[in-house]
Amino acid sequence: MAQDQTKPSGPDLAQGIELAELSDGSKLVGHAGDEQVLLMRRGAEVFAVGAHCMHYHAPLVDGLVVDDTVRCPWHHACFNLRTGEALRAPALSPVACWSVEQRDGKIFVREKREGTTTMRRGKVSDQAPKKIVIVGGGAAGFAAAEKLRREQYQGSIVMLSNDDAEPIDRPNLSKDYLAGNASEEWVPLRPGNFYSENGIELRLKANVTSIDARVREVVLANGTSIPYDRLLLATGAEPVRLSIPGADQPHVRTLRTLADCRAIIERAKTARRAVVLGASFIGLEVAAALRARGIEVHVVAPDKTPMERILGPQMGGFVRSLHEEHGVIFHLEDTASVIDGKQVKLKGGGMLEADLVVAGIGVRPRTELAERAGLAVDRGVVVNASLETSVPTILAAGDIARWPDPHSGEIIRVEHWVVAERQGQAAALNMLGRREKFTAVPFFWSQHYDISINYVGHAEKWDELAIEGDIAAKDCLLRFKRNARVLAVASIFRDVESLQAEVTMEREAAL
Repeated sequence: MAQDQTKPSGPDLAQGIELAELSDGSKLVGHAGDEQVLLMRRGAEVFAVGAHCMHYHAPLVDGLVVDDTVRCPWHHACFNLRTGEALRAPALSPVACWSVEQRDGKIFVREKREGTTTMRRGKVSDQAPKKIVIVGGGAAGFAAAEKLRREQYQGSIVMLSNDDAEPIDRPNLSKDYLAGNASEEWVPLRPGNFYSENGIELRLKANVTSIDARVREVVLANGTSIPYDRLLLATGAEPVRLSIPGADQPHVRTLRTLADCRAIIERAKTARRAVVLGASFIGLEVAAALRARGIEVHVVAPDKTPMERILGPQMGGFVRSLHEEHGVIFHLEDTASVIDGKQVKLKGGGMLEADLVVAGIGVRPRTELAERAGLAVDRGVVVNASLETSVPTILAAGDIARWPDPHSGEIIRVEHWVVAERQGQAAALNMLGRREKFTAVPFFWSQHYDISINYVGHAEKWDELAIEGDIAAKDCLLRFKRNARVLAVASIFRDVESLQAEVTMEREAAL
């Protein structure tokens, strides 16, 4: 995530390059002044944009050009080559754009186009709602509020978050921030003044107790009522709490909020040995982060192979070996039965000493508000393709939403950061009356030391697993198939192929 501080490299594009150096469909990195610029050619047109993704600074030259867009190789953000606009999360800010001149068989990058550092609030349809309330301050809620203002919505936006921190980049909590490789400055999604400058009323520590869909208002724990014309439920998920004796001790933690992460970091400063309960993505990312801090880590989980249900036995076995290479000790096909002081007793009869215990045994969607409001709930809040609940003036997005996925043909609910952000953006458009279907292909990434696993699509079950490349060599792509149809693709260091798989799934769903 750190910004590149090295001197600009490549040719000086202001001085020009030969058109022949940039063949049709190719990309080239140079500089204009002190800024790195990515040149791309599509037929007779040449585009010049910032060379790095605005999410985690990935090199866009390694990405994929699709029509008039470029997609980020790391986390599948997407930018418009003509305007620089961030079209898809997880990037929310535009890349810079430059004017390009073609003359005498050469390409010259000219002036940098003026961009907007704040979102101007202009006129939208008279049919737009006057009051929008967003319940939730996570990925979906923030992305919706940001998108509403980017779309020049002028009405009232009230965001109600029961957290005590402004919206944060939650994936960082189990990765770089927890590992000590990122400062806390990187964690907020936007600076604090973003909300007031863009007319977003963010209320922290705001607990919504009920929704009256008939009169269109939400009620807070303090008795305050807030009216709405459109309501977005983005309440997210909460960690499954341990129910064993000793789980309420101060050195036993879960990880969901910034406060949770701060508490774990504080404990980690003096801890010598940690026990992570659960071999989920979050659990193993926490294990990797704690190993980066020099702490002995034991992972206890009921699984035979970590993450086998999602990634299959081969990739799951690789993940286990990777962690073992970094010193993690696994206790699989076992669970904790009691935490007695600093002793974690296992059902299998073992006992582990632990100065710190982190439980990563899953999350559950926070659907209580929806249930009390009488909305349709079935292992999540049921929504249609436009993310509308059973009450059309109420939409739902993120970890709580169960929606019709056009790629798998199933009704699914997933707990992925990028999906939540993209659903928040889609919900924003639909609250403005766009009636757009949510068709984005699910995507997530999981970081383990210097290895990132990218996953595109959704496959709860598969009958064939095709492996390309060598998993052990950290160069592979796995296709999860059912009835000969690819439902999902997992990969390590196959970024372009991962993006191509995403494009293929999009096009298949559009048929």
